[in-house]
Amino acid sequence: MDLLAPFRFDFMLDAFLVAGLLAPATALLSCYLVLKGWSLMGDAISHAVLPGIVIAYLVGLPLALGAFAAGMLCAVGTGWLEANSRIKRDTVMGVVFSGMFGLGLVMFAWVPTNVHLDHILFGNILGIGAADLWLAAAVGLAIPVLVLVKGRDLALQAFDPVQARALGLPLGALHYGLLAAMSLTIVAVLKAVGLILAIGLLIAPGAIAFLLARRLSAMLWIAVAVNSAAMLGGVYASFWLNSEPGPTIILILVLVFLAVVLTRRSGPKAEGEGEAVAAPGHPARGRG
Repeated sequence: MDLLAPFRFDFMLDAFLVAGLLAPATALLSCYLVLKGWSLMGDAISHAVLPGIVIAYLVGLPLALGAFAAGMLCAVGTGWLEANSRIKRDTVMGVVFSGMFGLGLVMFAWVPTNVHLDHILFGNILGIGAADLWLAAAVGLAIPVLVLVKGRDLALQAFDPVQARALGLPLGALHYGLLAAMSLTIVAVLKAVGLILAIGLLIAPGAIAFLLARRLSAMLWIAVAVNSAAMLGGVYASFWLNSEPGPTIILILVLVFLAVVLTRRSGPKAEGEGEAVAAPGHPARGRG
């Protein structure tokens, strides 16, 4: 068996490149989504981008722009409905994302297009184009920069929003900034794993790291390492399994998650185990 065979094809090299670019970004973002309990929000946005893709196709705009707009509309609309009704957030998100996903499927059936629905739902990382590479590179750079610049503020908002407000942090800007980062990342990973499986990349790495780490800094590094190994390994394994890379990547992450859960349950309980991840220190600042 020629173990280097996957690296002899240009389409495989592009797939490895996209996986390497997106793995750190999705891993870092997943840590904050897990800490904030936003897994369902990520699921809602990933499903809600479909009508935006169809509308963008109809008017001749980049599909990524339509997907991003639809994702933000879903996030903002969910917040508005929660604030103006007695329904809890998880219920609102369930209704909104299923409704927008259904709308997208109906619109897709009406519109004649050469875009394959399977590629939107499950990704087509082996058909990456230049625009997809540039988008992956932009997101792969933007998310680590966001974490580097605003990581402490996002962590404090997740752990103790009351203290964050007392310190004068711009909670609204942090909230919608994280939503925008999540929407943009989902758009970037659509080509890799599709909108149905995108939530796996945005939750599983952070969940795995949460089980293994005691501090946020360690959690971030573990998530990046696990996600990078899963994405690159999934692309490589799919070549030999003759499977789609996207589902293969998600399957690896799920198997790692299950292995960690079983290992942590069967092993001796370490001192302090079961406690939440410790937040990093935050410099005091004035209320103004």
